Amino acid sequence: MAEEENKSAPLDSTRRQFLKTGALAAAGFMIVPRYVLGGKGYTAPSDRLRIAAVGVGGKGESDIKSFYDSGKADIAFLCDVDDTRAANSRQRFPKAKYYKDWRELFDKEAKNFDAVSVSTPDHNHAVTTLAAMQLGKHVYVQKPLTHDIYEARMLTDAAKRYKVVTQMGNQGASGDGVRQLREWYDSGAIGKVHTIYSWTNRPVWPQGIQWPATKADVPQGLDWDLWLGTAPYKEYVNKLVPFNWRGWWDYGTGALGDMGCHLIEAPFRVLDLTYATDVQASVGSVYVDEFKRGYFPESCPPSSHVTLTFPKTEKTKGTVTLHWMDGGIQPERPEELGPNELFGDGGNGTLFVGTKGKMMCSTYGADPRLLPTSRTYKVKPKHQKVKPKHQLARVPGGADGHYAQWVEACLAGYGKMEVSSPFEIAGPLTEALLMANLAIRGVDVRKPKADGTGFDYPGRGVKLLWDNQNMRVTNFDEVNQFVKREYRAGWTLGA
Repeated sequence: MAEEENKSAPLDSTRRQFLKTGALAAAGFMIVPRYVLGGKGYTAPSDRLRIAAVGVGGKGESDIKSFYDSGKADIAFLCDVDDTRAANSRQRFPKAKYYKDWRELFDKEAKNFDAVSVSTPDHNHAVTTLAAMQLGKHVYVQKPLTHDIYEARMLTDAAKRYKVVTQMGNQGASGDGVRQLREWYDSGAIGKVHTIYSWTNRPVWPQGIQWPATKADVPQGLDWDLWLGTAPYKEYVNKLVPFNWRGWWDYGTGALGDMGCHLIEAPFRVLDLTYATDVQASVGSVYVDEFKRGYFPESCPPSSHVTLTFPKTEKTKGTVTLHWMDGGIQPERPEELGPNELFGDGGNGTLFVGTKGKMMCSTYGADPRLLPTSRTYKVKPKHQKVKPKHQLARVPGGADGHYAQWVEACLAGYGKMEVSSPFEIAGPLTEALLMANLAIRGVDVRKPKADGTGFDYPGRGVKLLWDNQNMRVTNFDEVNQFVKREYRAGWTLGA
């Protein structure tokens, strides 16, 4: 799996354990002891977190290593649909029992672990995560939190209901950069922000293409049916795993899902943004022949520009407009930035535009800078013109400490310790990205023309108005099918 794969087979496999522990979880789950305290050679369970890792290759491999390196976590179970991708983790943690289906792992071993790490493709995040939460397990989930808006809302609500410690894998949320940005903003350095630009040079995988007509052999060691999980059944195509799934709507969420959590988290944290009110988009198309531009509804477009509107918060003067750009599109360089100075980090970045100035950062909120950059403290204190004291506590280890922070919080228990990206923050952030994807997909909704000469695209040029309480677009119903997708037969969200 590894931020890249997952499971299948009927989900009506026994949920006895889920239901048995549901009431316990709702009352507030505490870590279940593995041993009786005082046994010679045993460590008190409150000092070690036992993790079941679902998705242990690729990003999942590095995730579980980081948990282990905290010094307070044991990798108790490994689970992956791809034996080949899981090999390194199995070698590193030979004592961890290995499963291919997370449902079998949960049914058989629920008493033997305290927390779950989920690093599968986007389309299988929610089902695995909610099942773990219903068992009262703390959860760490790779970004984006979910594939669909509905799933994100359900996980946000479930975190409160089951009282478990949650964290999304956007490690920049624990970095010093976003805290510096917030301190500058709170000190009035740039006035009140009204406009934000975030951009990325991704995708770096194929997008804007037609689903291949020729199927390919499933890679050795990969259980394709389990990998598909909630997604519709299709034959395997060449090089879909381990990375190119990101460009297909059935599995991934495009450049927004991959990078949006790393780039838009800083505006959310600095300005206390929540749910957007409207969204509109334009997308790049591909050249097919001299008479036709590309239309491939199964694939994310090669580039896009999305505009989201967020309501006023206590930290803004009015509404906030956020521009997202991907596929190499960038906003106009701010006039305060020197002609040879790096804009963002070159390929990615976020720019805050306030009533009295501007500031920007790179991916993960790193390398924060006031504009002009001469305002930013670098080496010589005498050159610093904006010098707020540190008011926000730093996470030990910064972005790298994101993993240890979650481990510590799990050991402390629900509500006892702050984490940087709990679902109460990660959920609305993810919903904003997925709302942007609604607009992107809406651009390519097509209807046959009455005269049979081609197609109309009624979603192009439309601003989608969002009813947040009911989770639906009120003025273009065709995109509401993407708010909550239909799972493949045998798969459900929750027990």
